[in-house]
Formats: sequence, C-alpha cells, structure tokens
Amino acid sequence: MWTVIQDQILGMKWLSVLIGDLLSALGIDTAGKLGGTIQFFIYDVIKIVVLLCTLIFVISYIQSYFPPERTKKIVGRFRGIGANIIAALLGTVTPFCSCSSIPLFIGFTSAGLPLGVTFSFLISSPMVDLGSLVLLMSIFGAKVAIVYVVLGLVIAVAGGTLIEKLHLENQVEEFIRNAKQIDIQQEKLTGKDRLKYSADKVAETFKKVFPYILVGVGIGAFIHNWIPKDLIVKFLGNGNPFGVVIATIAGVPMYADIFGCIPIAEALLAKGARLGVVLSFMMGVTTLSLPFMIMLKKAIKPKLLGVFVAICTIGIMIVGYFFNAIQYMLV
Repeated sequence: MWTVIQDQILGMKWLSVLIGDLLSALGIDTAGKLGGTIQFFIYDVIKIVVLLCTLIFVISYIQSYFPPERTKKIVGRFRGIGANIIAALLGTVTPFCSCSSIPLFIGFTSAGLPLGVTFSFLISSPMVDLGSLVLLMSIFGAKVAIVYVVLGLVIAVAGGTLIEKLHLENQVEEFIRNAKQIDIQQEKLTGKDRLKYSADKVAETFKKVFPYILVGVGIGAFIHNWIPKDLIVKFLGNGNPFGVVIATIAGVPMYADIFGCIPIAEALLAKGARLGVVLSFMMGVTTLSLPFMIMLKKAIKPKLLGVFVAICTIGIMIVGYFFNAIQYMLV
C-alpha cells in the first residue's frame, strides 16, 4: 500500500506513462534524447506544480494558526534548548524560501527572543519545511525524507545553540535591536477566512516560485538526458571523496527553493551521484544561496554572518557524508 502511495500518488508515475504514451502517439520517440527531455520536462513540471499547490494550501492553512505574534509568544514560553527545538519545529510550517524567512527572523529578534532561538528558526525554515518532507518522499522514499528532516532539525537546533553560547547579540544591526515592539491584537479567523488565506498563499507563492521550477526542471531534464553518466559518477559518485564539498559549494550561487532543487537532485541521483552529494546540494541551495546571504547581511554584521555560514556549511557536509555512508540502507 505504501509503495502505491509513494509511486502513484506522491510520485505520479502514472502521469509519466500517460505523457510518454501521448508523445509516442504524436510520433515523438521518448527513448531518444530529445523525446526523453520533453517527457521529463512536462512530467516534472506538472507533478511539482500539483504537489506545490496542494502542499502550500495545506501548510498555509496550518500556518494561519501561527501568526508572528502568536509564534513569538509560543517560543517565548520556553527556555534553553527547548526553545531552540520549538523554534526549529515552527520553522517547518513557515515560508518555502530562505529570503521569505528573513522578515520573521527580524521580527523575532527585535521582539527580544534569544538570538540562538531565532537562528534555529532561520536555519530550519528553508531547509526542512513540510513541503520538503513530502517532495523527498515522492522522489527518494520515506526513509530518506524522514532522516533528511530529522538531521536538518538537528543542524538548526545545534547551530542555534552554538550561536547562543557565543554571545553574539552585538552582531545584530542596531535598527533591529533598538526597534520598538507593538503587540498587535490578532483577529480571529473563521474557517472561510483560513481557506481564503490559504488560496491567496497558493497564488502568491506559485507566481514567485514557478520560474524557478521551470529552470530547475530544465536543468534536471538536461542532466538526465544529455550529460554522460560517467561524467556525473566521476565528479559526484563513489570515486570522488570531495563530491559533498563540490555539491555544497555549487549550490551557493543559486537561488531556489526545494521545488526548484528536486528535479535537479532527481536527475543527478539517476545518473549515479551519491545520495549525500545530492542532498548536500539541495541544502546548500536552500540555506546558503548568495541572494539570501546578501539580504541577511542587511540584518546582521559580518562576524555573525560568517559564524552562520560556517555552522550551516559544516552541518550540511556532515549530513552529506553521513548519507553517503548509509545510502545502502536507504536506497
């Protein structure tokens, strides 16, 4: 039963077969490079868009119960590592891309929440949202998805705890530390309001994310059908112990979210890249992208930014090598 759910509902394998049949009926050879590229592109775009819209609607409905003011109050009830864990968990039901997390991070910091707690949220939010869990299940299976999310939360909690121990509060920009906070009365939403909020979030996020999906799927289709397998294996397979390092660094110049990374990761894995290499690339893109660093630099000073980058980079590489070591147990 789970295999059917994973392959036919989450993975939509039936859709790939249907598109292949339709292309064949039009005289397009899907076994060839060009036909295979067209099939991969159409199938992945439709699949990811359907999952995207469904996930955003469901997660936005859940998120409607956790507006910023309520989230701050929830996190503020906890102390020590418990607060870091709660912040990391709350990060899983917030925005899908790293740059969207920065305004919430600024709000939490200016509200007086401990710096380490806000960084646990900032790391978790783009790296391990609920969307990543479902999407990873659709491609890599439940075991990989669950281990990925658990390790992502560990990075978020450990990273936030370390930043708290370093006492770097003076590395946050003055305008954030000195901001005056006003408690805003949260209006009570009806079920209809929550449905409208969720639908609006679907439209808003789709417009923002769809171009990256097209680019990601296009790159994935190119890798899947045009890049020789031997080349991928040489740089990202068993033969290269630095594959995780290369993949993590390669993700930095990109700006995308989990939806844009999935088709690239899927194609790399199919071509012989190691599982840990693929997941390190995904984490690097979602957590360490250059545009995100540029935006975050407006809120924190270089020393704290450097600590954040170092923690995330080391954590991602550890996760990558760990997945490489246990790949035989998961795939």
